[in-house]
Amino acid sequence: MESLKERFKVKSEAASTEIKTLLKENGNKIIGEVTLSQIYQGMRGITGIVSETSLLDAQEGIRFRGYSIPELQEKLPKAQNGSEPLPEGLFFLMLIGELPTQEDVEMVTSVLQRRSHVPNHVFDTIDALPTTAHPMTMFVTAIMALQTESNFARAYAKGINKKDYWEYIFEDSMDLIARLPRIAAYIYRRKYKNNEHIQPNGLLDWAGNLAHMMGYEDESFRELMRLYMTIHADHEGGNVSAHTTHLVGSALSDPYLSFAAGMNGLAGPLHGLANQEVIKWIFEMREEIGSEKPTPQQIADYVQKTLTAGKVVPGYGHAVLRKTDPRFTAQMEFGKKHLPDDPLVQTVWNIYETVPPILQSLGKIKNPWPNVDAHSGALLVHYGLVEYEFYTVLFGVSRALGVLASLCWDRALGFPIERPKSVTTESVKSWLKGEGEIWGD
Repeated sequence: MESLKERFKVKSEAASTEIKTLLKENGNKIIGEVTLSQIYQGMRGITGIVSETSLLDAQEGIRFRGYSIPELQEKLPKAQNGSEPLPEGLFFLMLIGELPTQEDVEMVTSVLQRRSHVPNHVFDTIDALPTTAHPMTMFVTAIMALQTESNFARAYAKGINKKDYWEYIFEDSMDLIARLPRIAAYIYRRKYKNNEHIQPNGLLDWAGNLAHMMGYEDESFRELMRLYMTIHADHEGGNVSAHTTHLVGSALSDPYLSFAAGMNGLAGPLHGLANQEVIKWIFEMREEIGSEKPTPQQIADYVQKTLTAGKVVPGYGHAVLRKTDPRFTAQMEFGKKHLPDDPLVQTVWNIYETVPPILQSLGKIKNPWPNVDAHSGALLVHYGLVEYEFYTVLFGVSRALGVLASLCWDRALGFPIERPKSVTTESVKSWLKGEGEIWGD
């Protein structure tokens, strides 16, 4: 059987040839227009990145290599006696562009198991931080400590042909993905479980082993981790963590440096930290109302209070999506199957019925529907994972699958360093007066 690396080599070489032809024949064609408001408002909607692994559709949600989340839940291989997709299968799909067989997924699992050893100095580095540090601070610090293991950094220092960059990026990416569950679990047990650690189980899949090392042996929690790691893995190339990983990687920084940069972006309240903001908001609502099961009217009143205070309702609205996030729906279906009577999960569902009409009535919000963050925390709390500061670390472990698969493609296709043109407000004002051109190469 061909190795994952060999299959990627064949796919990437064919894609590289195709792209060269495409650019030769169509490179001067105009794709989209940039407005002044886009320049000032976060480059929103500007098409400027190629990301092969996934595409976000405003109506259908995220598609991984053309497959929707419901299709992936149906088509991707499962763990034995399981019903949720294995994230190893999604990684294979993003990297190779083909749906994997059960044998393909078992091969990826085996490769990750063999590469999962974390050097002792990484644990020493984590231990040097105070336990009061945010879990994401520990996570990023550990990734940086792992950078000593970079195959790409060593090879580049010796001198390698740029056509071979992708091979070392691939090796680093596989090593890093393999080691992240061990690092995440170590941080969790150190910070929240009296520094009492659990050794890996080499017979478990990637997400199942993460659950085991964190101390959760319930099979349905392992299923939740498989689902969670799959649906959070990628969200096309323009989100902060994906774009940052791509940007830093374009300078030929190795995957450890690139992914660490992406994780610093993920730690922001407007990105990956949003999932902890959601559960915090619900806890505060329940405490103020004095009930674990607030009524729809109590929820509506609290939402209005939140909005009147100039705040947003966490977990609602999305930069691109214009319908309920299918990742939210997938988690809701999981909840209905495994924990339909949980008061917190029922509250999430009641919020789902209450918030969109209120936001729609304001007439200013393009998307009043929930995103993935609106649901994930409630499922985790049900199983006892109440330490919501840690949720973003779980997000980060998952996101590695997408951004590192993309980084392999970036180097295989020979993408150059990213360097967009910037302007000053004074130059814009002069241009608006017709006093010169500001758009350079």
